[in-house]
Amino acid sequence: MEETISLRELMETLRKRMSLIILITLTAILVSGAVSFFLLTPIYQSSTQLLVNQAKSDQPAYNPGEIQTNLQLINTYNVIIKSPAILEKVSSDLNLDLNASQLNQKITVGSEAESQVINLSVTDTDPQKAANIANKTAEVFQTEITKIMNVDNVSILAKAEVGEKQSPIKPKPLLNIAIATVVGLMIGVGLAFLLEFLDNTIKTEQEVEKLLGLPVLGSIARIEDQKEDMKGNNRSGRPSRERGERVG
Repeated sequence: MEETISLRELMETLRKRMSLIILITLTAILVSGAVSFFLLTPIYQSSTQLLVNQAKSDQPAYNPGEIQTNLQLINTYNVIIKSPAILEKVSSDLNLDLNASQLNQKITVGSEAESQVINLSVTDTDPQKAANIANKTAEVFQTEITKIMNVDNVSILAKAEVGEKQSPIKPKPLLNIAIATVVGLMIGVGLAFLLEFLDNTIKTEQEVEKLLGLPVLGSIARIEDQKEDMKGNNRSGRPSRERGERVG
């Protein structure tokens, strides 16, 4: 026999367990907010841009062949920028207590499709330090690429700067709280239905009729209710008996 659950039963389950759902959701929000605001260290990002272009020559300003060559070189340049040959010099010039591998983890290099511009981004807990690393990396790469590949086709398009009130790229407390709210609701609703599924007690006459397929002929009141009724009758009847004894 297959059991079907109506929408009304689902809503009744949610209503009955609403306090549990709210408690779990609020707990998730508070934990997420506390972790985002007080425990996680803010991470800042600074970026600079490099332009890959051929050196000045007598050739026309727009040469499709040269542009295609530059585009092919960009992938190679992206690798060279993060190589130990560049990063070790950057660390040495800035007196950083970081080796090439550690510095590599802070740097992200990429370029737009069919673009001759290389975006170099650096993340750090100190926004000024991130900007210094980005600018120094760009400068060192511009200098060293002429020795490594014997070309002079890189120029710095834009330097990294620190804003007056620069916001961290992570954590994002509002986003974390929103995610925690959704997760808390999902956990709360899931737990509510799980508890309802594990609760196999019969509470109403309708459940008896549904499970057994038989009509309910009568019901027995709880003993506790009968005791309460008897106590109430005794309290209401005792004064009259006492008055009768005094009168007699």
